[in-house]
Amino acid sequence: MRSLAGDGFLLRGAVLGGVIAGILLPIVVGLWETGRAGFGLLPAIGADEISLAPWRELAEMPGLATSLRLTLVTGIGATLLSLLLAIGFCAAVHGRLSQRAGGRILTPFLAAPHAAMAIGLAFLLSPSGWIARAFAPVLGWDRPPMLATVNDPWGGALILGLMVKEVPFLLLVILSALSQLPVRAHLTAGRSLGYGRGIVWIKVIMPQVWPLIRLPVMVVLAYALSAVDMALILGPSNPPTLAVMLLRLFSDPDLSRILPASAGALLQGVLVVLAFAALFALERLVRAAGLWWLRRGGRGVTAEPGLRLATWFTGALLALGALAMASLLLWSLAWRWPWPALLPESWSLRAWSTPGSGWGAALATTVILAAGSTAAALALAIAWLEGEDRAGTRRAGWASALIYLPLLVPQIAFLYGLNVAFLRLGVSGDLAAVVWAHTLFVFPYVMIALSDPWRALDPRHLRAAGSLGAGPWRRLFAVKLPILLTPILTAAAIGVAVSVAQYLPTLFIGAGRVASLTTEAVTLSSSSDRRITGVYATLQAGLPFLAYAAAFAIPALMHRNRRALTSEGIA
Repeated sequence: MRSLAGDGFLLRGAVLGGVIAGILLPIVVGLWETGRAGFGLLPAIGADEISLAPWRELAEMPGLATSLRLTLVTGIGATLLSLLLAIGFCAAVHGRLSQRAGGRILTPFLAAPHAAMAIGLAFLLSPSGWIARAFAPVLGWDRPPMLATVNDPWGGALILGLMVKEVPFLLLVILSALSQLPVRAHLTAGRSLGYGRGIVWIKVIMPQVWPLIRLPVMVVLAYALSAVDMALILGPSNPPTLAVMLLRLFSDPDLSRILPASAGALLQGVLVVLAFAALFALERLVRAAGLWWLRRGGRGVTAEPGLRLATWFTGALLALGALAMASLLLWSLAWRWPWPALLPESWSLRAWSTPGSGWGAALATTVILAAGSTAAALALAIAWLEGEDRAGTRRAGWASALIYLPLLVPQIAFLYGLNVAFLRLGVSGDLAAVVWAHTLFVFPYVMIALSDPWRALDPRHLRAAGSLGAGPWRRLFAVKLPILLTPILTAAAIGVAVSVAQYLPTLFIGAGRVASLTTEAVTLSSSSDRRITGVYATLQAGLPFLAYAAAFAIPALMHRNRRALTSEGIA
């Protein structure tokens, strides 16, 4: 036993060293290089003196104040609204929707990449989109209305797009947290004291749920404040959000613009840190107000109308997301689609007919990136979890923070600096470097998805195998991995979805020489040919769907005679 614990500590130490070297170090190096450029140090373009000139140039940029306002309004607004809807929906349907059923319903929305969903929403919400076509006969429109429904200057379309993606994620996170609490007992006790369902949720259940979902909410907030792909497609264009403005500066032919862009990238990081600080301050304020409310008592307040409203809005968001995904496929097959017809008059496969000179190469590159990064992340996650098991220790708080770190730091704050480091090593633009960059973001999701099923494995299986003489490695490969095949493949499907969705890592680390479905779809989203855009976005959304289908089908086939090993048996 002592030898096994020693092996566990060695394995865990090796994995931790790999995580630090492969994930933490690139982020630190990227932030360091971005910080140097932000303060005037970039010898490659002749800037070799520390200076505040980049910050002055950034402050003088036209529209900077508007970009900051748009970033805060869209990022914080989308996160707050998504959280309220997810909490209200879970409070209304809990007991009628299991975690397993919720996962199956939400999987298509989680699998769809952000860019694909944004393109579908643009097709849906545009003045010539499905919604306007549906209202045209009623309102007497003989042509598309002159309304800024996409790329509106207030960021409304961007907020809606972020909510369509983030509400399902938060719903799944909250459902998972609720499975760890005696919710039914709390509701019964509260109702017996005369409180309504909504008040019991606010006063009793949510204070217990919040610590379990705080980190995922921070991930949502960090992404919403620094999103580039969705902001390019749905957000305001002139001026844009801060992240899009920085991307334009980094891509400017004038290399001196890299310096104010780097300063802006640091500012983007500061905004996220301040948002986190505001979140913690709000948590303390709500806690103090909640304690006062609990002590005051009272049963006259009801939250039932709010729960019904949250349910309706959440259902509408999910329906909007489903229609957005359908519109991608529809536009890729449409040929003639006059206004205001709800369906095309004629159909064609012409947009799909040239894979060799079009989407074929981008599809192959995307598959290679997804397979490579997911395989690396899975190997690292399994080694980490096995090391914890053998050492017999629980994960420390700092280790969990390390796992979440790539999701909490804005991508644009360190990816340019990381590309500078890769340029010095001579690997920028290399496919392997892009796989590594994808792994930075795939690993946290794979690790989070696999941790709970791994810990829930019945230890009696391992003890029985050990009593038959199986060593630790044989127990891993002959017992653990076969039993956990469904969670492992599910984590792999999540990894594929995350990799396919990566835009900035592919763009920056690929140095413009690695074209994936996501980079091409985002570029094409501003073109006038919706058919070609629909093809790329459909393929981009289709790959994660195939991965999830394989995650469900493979265990069902392999374990068809072993019900306890199927997804139903181990869920």
